[in-house]
Amino acid sequence: MLLEQQAGLYVHVPFCHRKCGYCSFFSTVPRAGDRDRFCSALLTQMQYLAAQPEVQCLGFATIFFGGGTPSVLPASVLSDLLHRLRHLFSCSTPDPEITVEVNPGTIDGTALSALRRAGFNRLSIGVQSLVDRELAALGRMHSSREALAAILAARRAGFDNLSFDLMYGLPQQTVSSWQATLDRALDLQPQHLSMYELTVEEGTPLAAQAQADPRLLPPEEEVLAMMAATATAVAGSSLQRYEISNYAEPGSLCRHNVNYWNNGCYVGLGPAAVSAFGGVRRTAVADLDEFFRRVLSGLPVWEDVESLDREAAFRETVVIGLRLLAGVSVTALQDRFGLDLPTYYGSHLDQLIGQGLLTLHQDRLCLTLKGLPVANQVLSALV
Repeated sequence: MLLEQQAGLYVHVPFCHRKCGYCSFFSTVPRAGDRDRFCSALLTQMQYLAAQPEVQCLGFATIFFGGGTPSVLPASVLSDLLHRLRHLFSCSTPDPEITVEVNPGTIDGTALSALRRAGFNRLSIGVQSLVDRELAALGRMHSSREALAAILAARRAGFDNLSFDLMYGLPQQTVSSWQATLDRALDLQPQHLSMYELTVEEGTPLAAQAQADPRLLPPEEEVLAMMAATATAVAGSSLQRYEISNYAEPGSLCRHNVNYWNNGCYVGLGPAAVSAFGGVRRTAVADLDEFFRRVLSGLPVWEDVESLDREAAFRETVVIGLRLLAGVSVTALQDRFGLDLPTYYGSHLDQLIGQGLLTLHQDRLCLTLKGLPVANQVLSALV
């Protein structure tokens, strides 16, 4: 069969040993039997989706196991799931990027070696901080020592494409403690860093804590200083910023996420997973028991199905694509949607450019250095 379009494949493993107080992603502490039921339902969903003509014409260049905490599942189970995925879905390249997210304290050297042998070639480690008081304030189960041990074990297991997740703007965090985490992380020479400002999501325990104690989080000026410290620290490393929150060595960009930021096609498996293919976005039900019931009853798992019209898809592609420092190509957008970006946004775009927040040079529209720290406000103006 002729593969018409490259895509990404995402598996949502919805389990965590404990729910972090700041997290709004769908996850749950597994009950007895939940892991087995999940794997059985996931296999059924795999077989169903792999048989759909709209999926059969896709060639998958990336596979990403996220969550939740995928490493809550045994390495043998993750390895078997990967084997079944590769059997059912066609890859567009002989060396697909295959990522698995792990948390320190949920994985050891033996399991990491098994994952590497199974074909996982990229590891994303949820470090978050290398300062113990900050990890405790976040409700993380691991210590900085366990994080360092996981990183070293991953290297010994043969992973040469490592990504760390780090967070700033944390309770009890200072500019100097963030600098210490940055310096220690960079000393470990990861191929990729994802660095996110802690956001207070409505309905989370953190939101209640922040409302009760307005001084819980660092003030805005300290967060801005942390962002400046990040730029300075990374400038002296081999990493280059390629997205608002992501940095990588040349050749080590997260290909799975780049496909998403380019508004490409992707297929999501598992509860709460999102798929976008055939011009339709589908979101699976964010309830474990309901997911099991629907899959085993042969019912659609989609809780929400949305068909984007041409203009909505165009705007979304612009907004998501501007997260990349390379920005978006006016010509590529014209070819894809038949819409001219400068004409479409008109004086609205001229105003953002005039304020120095965006730049339009030759064929590309990009955020400026001035626009990056306020990217959310800039992008929301283009929705």
